[in-house]
Amino acid sequence: MSARQVEPADASVTGPSGETRGGESLEKDKRGVSKGGTGKDGKQAKPMRAPASKSVGWALVQAARLHRARVGDRLAALDLFAGQEQVVQALAVAGSMTMGDLAATLRVRPPTASKTISRLAALGFVERRAEAGDGRIVRVRLTETGLAKAAAIERIWDEVEAELLDDFEGKEKRRLRKLLRKAAGNLAEAAGVTGHEADPETDGDPDPDDETETLIGPVASDAVARPV
Repeated sequence: MSARQVEPADASVTGPSGETRGGESLEKDKRGVSKGGTGKDGKQAKPMRAPASKSVGWALVQAARLHRARVGDRLAALDLFAGQEQVVQALAVAGSMTMGDLAATLRVRPPTASKTISRLAALGFVERRAEAGDGRIVRVRLTETGLAKAAAIERIWDEVEAELLDDFEGKEKRRLRKLLRKAAGNLAEAAGVTGHEADPETDGDPDPDDETETLIGPVASDAVARPV
């Protein structure tokens, strides 16, 4: 007795020049990318496009991934993982920070910041001390080893920054930095994430197109918090 052939519930047939998905015929171009077809209602389906064609988010993710990989390769020599260097950099600037301030600066949840600090403490890069007069408040600061790592991290970031912005003009760099800060602020607001905004005036590189920055100018280096 011959085996009975069972038809699928959706008996749409796939032709040589297209495919069927839920009864909708989709043509493909020579690269195999769906171009669109006719839906069940007989109307032309909207052509599909590659996400990179006009998406700012896609381009941003790709650039961020490549940047993270380049930095990560160099951080491995310092016994650090990508992401941990931001904690070291923040502490190098501030001198010491509470866990809440650190989490707000990095725009992460306090448990995430705490976990990273625990790992860095195990490596001997940071130390935690109770606030004088209030043992409930814990401050984190870099050790001598951590300070040396911070200097090495700064060199790494400068190297990758040069690769990232190769052939960019000064005005383009400042504009890109400002737009990315604005985009990050939009997403933080949408997600309800609170944090400290980066101060554009501390860059030492004011934007000539920004009247406020041009008039005020960069903040003097003495304004940077000193270790306590």
